[in-house]
Amino acid sequence: MREYGNYAQIRKYDVANGFGIRVSIFCTGCTHKCPGCFNELYQDPNYGEKWTQEQTNLVVEYMKDTAVKGLTLLGGEPFQNTWLVDVIREVKKQTNKEIWAYSGYTYEKLIEDKDRLEMLKECDILIDGPFIQELKDLKLRFRGSSNQRVIDVQKTLETGKVVVLDID
Repeated sequence: MREYGNYAQIRKYDVANGFGIRVSIFCTGCTHKCPGCFNELYQDPNYGEKWTQEQTNLVVEYMKDTAVKGLTLLGGEPFQNTWLVDVIREVKKQTNKEIWAYSGYTYEKLIEDKDRLEMLKECDILIDGPFIQELKDLKLRFRGSSNQRVIDVQKTLETGKVVVLDID
């Protein structure tokens, strides 16, 4: 078991960060420092509270609600918090619902790191790439800037080619 990091909030019912009603975990800590970041406070890895097994149990309980479609990880930078893989695995074991993750890293960068790849393999959808203020587009679904992609992770891993979903 890895040592847990910090988190800023858990949203029991979130409709802004993926399809359907979702549970969302906002971790803290991000070194990307994207200008215009919508969660600048969450860049500090010391912000928020330390995650414990109690939070994992709470998320699993929330996920068991039949109205909830899946779990979304964002922050901060989830892939700088690879302890989340243990949380994801527990959620999947008990609920088998889809996992979305947001990252300022591109898919190509994530697969270069074994810990990040391990976590990525547990995800269904990845929204990748840094937020770029000059490419901000309020018409995009689930993304802040047009460089960001919505990737079907499992199909991408299976085929070896990035499979981008057209959701707009």
